[in-house]
Amino acid sequence: MSSLSERLAAARRTETPDIGAADAGDPTGAAAAIGTLDAPADQPAGAAAAAAAVNAAAAARRKADAAPRRTLGASQVDRIEEIKGNVHAELLQQLGPHLYDADMDQEELDQRVRTVLANVLSSQDRPLSSGDRARVTQEISDDILGYGPIEPFLRDPDVSEVMVNGHSSIWLEKNGKLQPADAHFVDESHLRRTIDKIVSRIGRRVDESSPMVDARLPDGSRVNAVVPPLSVDGSALTIRKFATDPLTATDLVSFGSLTPQTTDFLEACVRGRLNIIVSGSTGAGKTTTLNVLSSFIPSDERIVTIEDAAELQLKQDHVVRLESRPANIEGKGAVHIRDLVRNSLRMRPDRIIVGEVRDASALDMLQAMNTGHDGSICTLHSNGPRDTLSRMETMVLMAGMDLPVRAIREQVASAVDLIVHQTRFKDGTRRITHLTEVERMEGDVITLQDIFVFDTSAGFDAQGRTLGRLRPTGLRPKFLDKMAYANVTVDPMLFATDRI
Repeated sequence: MSSLSERLAAARRTETPDIGAADAGDPTGAAAAIGTLDAPADQPAGAAAAAAAVNAAAAARRKADAAPRRTLGASQVDRIEEIKGNVHAELLQQLGPHLYDADMDQEELDQRVRTVLANVLSSQDRPLSSGDRARVTQEISDDILGYGPIEPFLRDPDVSEVMVNGHSSIWLEKNGKLQPADAHFVDESHLRRTIDKIVSRIGRRVDESSPMVDARLPDGSRVNAVVPPLSVDGSALTIRKFATDPLTATDLVSFGSLTPQTTDFLEACVRGRLNIIVSGSTGAGKTTTLNVLSSFIPSDERIVTIEDAAELQLKQDHVVRLESRPANIEGKGAVHIRDLVRNSLRMRPDRIIVGEVRDASALDMLQAMNTGHDGSICTLHSNGPRDTLSRMETMVLMAGMDLPVRAIREQVASAVDLIVHQTRFKDGTRRITHLTEVERMEGDVITLQDIFVFDTSAGFDAQGRTLGRLRPTGLRPKFLDKMAYANVTVDPMLFATDRI
């Protein structure tokens, strides 16, 4: 009996795969062995082993099939990149200098590039699928006619800012929040070519001897670029987009930046020829507000705008746009904002609008406001209305004039009528938080009076958005008499505290 038991046990050992051998060779052998051991008691061991072996073989085939697919996907991507390089080189060879011919119409250049691109792609030895063909066409068109991998984001209306931190890192601002972009430049030289394309179109340069530059795109979007050696981890490119259709006062009301009452008040201030300073932090929306304020200027007045990079989008017919110029490669030929402000006084302006006051040009701006050029508007960086005046004093001192502080403050109090302060909140929204009157000197201090203040008592909603709004303080500004000389009146009920 014992010999029969021994023979049955030997037979089972022969039919059951060796788990150790499976681990050493086929990794699916262990699964087959486990399937045999877990087989129901009423099922023959050989049948269970056979079923497990079939399952293991199927799993192995699936794994083997998946590996070539992954390899095929990688090779397809490499092939597309190779085709893109070949097509790009062929386009440059065929079109040559036409790509950078300033006299060629942009639509004509676009048509020629797409025609040559279609011919080159059709002559490829290995044809592309329709999807890959469209992708290659779009990417090469963006690279040659546009700005490479960031071109789709510049076309996206939801993107307000594009930030490139080296060739492999692109970030976007959407709805006031930062997020990484699924795109990158090929290498540092690719990024540098894109930067050179942007700055060369407005006659500027960026290189090791002049590694920082402010520029603009054709639509007015603001561009700043910093290249090595100043930028340690590769070139940095920042583009603050401007809407092709500028925002209006109605848009700011719908966004919550303004209220209908404050819009009426600001329009009256502009038509009443008050001197206005728009202040705020970086990215708070000062230039947008400046655009909106300038839209209130009557169309029969002569406007002179002065900027580092022309980005204001005025709709009036009689506008003269001036732009500063950096020094050339020899360090000569620079024309600063201050020079343009002084020159604008000889151009018979009704209004002088300075995009941003950041240096000694503040002194010339004050002089213009105090010499009959009422209705001037400018912007500057500050943390609040009081800081706005402090910064103005500091920038006047930068002019090198040995003026006493009291004399500067008297000039400021006499020249500036209204401060419009703007803040960017944590939720990404941009709100005007103060409309503050600059009154007069009391002793050595300039007195300020808030006309409208942003009320934060309502707190925030569940998404972290502020629920506050601009509310009147109940005080009537003293400059209403000055506005009356320009035949502009304001409804006294605008300043009532119980009005929502």
